[in-house]
Amino acid sequence: MTNKHLLPVGQEPMIYNPIKQLISAGINDILVVTSTEHMGHVVNLLGSGNQFKCEFTYKVQEEAAGIADALLLAEGFANGEKIVVILGDNICDTSIKRNVQAFEKQDRGARVLLKKVGDPERYGVAAIDERKVIQIEEKPMAPKSDYAVIGYYMYDGSVFDYIRTIEPSGRNELEITSVNNIYIQDNQLEYDILEGNWTDAGTIESLQYANEIMYRTSNKILDI
Repeated sequence: MTNKHLLPVGQEPMIYNPIKQLISAGINDILVVTSTEHMGHVVNLLGSGNQFKCEFTYKVQEEAAGIADALLLAEGFANGEKIVVILGDNICDTSIKRNVQAFEKQDRGARVLLKKVGDPERYGVAAIDERKVIQIEEKPMAPKSDYAVIGYYMYDGSVFDYIRTIEPSGRNELEITSVNNIYIQDNQLEYDILEGNWTDAGTIESLQYANEIMYRTSNKILDI
């Protein structure tokens, strides 16, 4: 079975888009977390990072135990520095460079990216004020806004300690929303609205839209 992140989107494998996003933001030291089942295919595709002018490190998540569990594997890699996390199925045609630069100016805390969506009940939904996220509700039946917290996260070094304090959810996963809610409690979760066209390629329809987005730009990341 093929890993979803290796499926073609536009003219390239899906995973190239988050990699190009990180590189567009000046991040060239990249950790790739994947499963035991698909590690070989991912490494064969990406190699050392030479073709992207970056350097890849690889980690295996032994079982699907949630995004926060996968993030915990990055603790040694991060070495106390700030990190930027992108989920492999998030596709956007516009660089997140400005958002990363805004995060670099934060003394501490975290930053998430939001996008207005037509089906917020599929996502963690954010209630926001002018600067900070004040509440995230996971996949609500009656969403309080149509701003979804999408798969671009930026954290300071506290994130790994926070992950160790959370309990698994009903589906036995360590949820990234639980981590973000700790930052909210500390009044330390800021946000930006993501520019450009975006989708998470999580459904057949959104995968089709991802292809449309990438064909329009020939898989290039646009600067703003």
